[in-house]
Amino acid sequence: MIDINTLWLNFAVALGIGLIIGTDRERNKTAHENSAIAGIRTFAIAALLGATSFMISLWLHIATLMSVVIFVSVAHFANKDKALGLTTAISLLLTVILGGLTMTNAALAASLAVATALLLLIKKRLHGFVLKTVTQAELYEFLMLAAATLIILPIVPNAFIGPFDAINPRNLWLIVIFIMSINVLGHLALRILGQSIGLPVVGFFSGFISSLATVSSMGEQSKNNTSITYAAACGATFSSAATIIQLAILLAAIDIATLNVLKIPLIAAITSIAIYGAWLTFQSLHLQTQDTPNKESAFSIKTALWFAGMIAIVLIVSAALQVWFGQKGLIVASGVAGLADAHSPSISVATMVASDKISAINAIVPILVAVTVNAVSKSVMAIASGSKTFATKVILGLVIQVGAMWAGWWFF
Repeated sequence: MIDINTLWLNFAVALGIGLIIGTDRERNKTAHENSAIAGIRTFAIAALLGATSFMISLWLHIATLMSVVIFVSVAHFANKDKALGLTTAISLLLTVILGGLTMTNAALAASLAVATALLLLIKKRLHGFVLKTVTQAELYEFLMLAAATLIILPIVPNAFIGPFDAINPRNLWLIVIFIMSINVLGHLALRILGQSIGLPVVGFFSGFISSLATVSSMGEQSKNNTSITYAAACGATFSSAATIIQLAILLAAIDIATLNVLKIPLIAAITSIAIYGAWLTFQSLHLQTQDTPNKESAFSIKTALWFAGMIAIVLIVSAALQVWFGQKGLIVASGVAGLADAHSPSISVATMVASDKISAINAIVPILVAVTVNAVSKSVMAIASGSKTFATKVILGLVIQVGAMWAGWWFF
């Protein structure tokens, strides 16, 4: 039995869909001296027609869609001397479909209608972005990133293979995608927020995923555009702050006792790098440099693949040490693993504390070693990927952070 209240609600949503899409088409129709084939009334009626036909019969709904296609085709043929676009015609057909969808899923139909109305409303901005803002090289690289994420990633094996089962191809490819994404975000942030603010913001949030990859990406950008060297160094520095913050969160989730014994060293590390990053940002804001155009290239695929290959080698060596030496080589294994990521060995050590394999006190040095070696790895990456000035600024921040961390453990 049909619920009359639900039915009226569905028809009300259908009418709203027709009105919201039709409003934009009416304005477009007026702006172009009635050259459009439909306005607000036509769209409202089309939505109700779709809802009514679907309620009666699916076949009637299909016949209604075919009738609308014929109507639109005749209207275009009759006005072939006018410049009529397909946007209104397709929107009218979509309105009929969404009207029918309200009978089964009104919320989804309403959401799609709002998305459609937004696309129609931002027409000029979309055209300006595609034609004037995005260069041909950037468009090509954005499509490469989309292909790497949507086409290649789903078919990459998600299993541990290779020597000591240390390599997961999917995880390595995710690193490649992440590096490419950081560069794209940094590239866009420079345009939207400016060089002094954009890169530090991107660097901080990217650091929660991979600070090492962030340093590599920021270094590459500083090398290609010397005017953003300080801003890129800020981004790399704040990514190191994000590393420690994330480490503290992970330790709290795995074993609170481990976090308690490392509380002061971690606080010292976060505080010191945050102060240095703030100072570096201040210098970037007040540094008088001549702005240069952003490079057209948003990222380098070769750099991303090289970085992923380096990570793979480190993972294999770390796994080998763990197999050969077991818990006796815990510090060495943590250090080697820290070359790629400070979180993984720290999580392993905290897990051992939680399972009573080692005490919380004995977990301090392995975790601090992992963070320290990771800082060394980031220093090498800063030298390899960025300019001399960039590397100097980043390494100084890492030295301050690591020094404060070890001092927090030694004196407190």
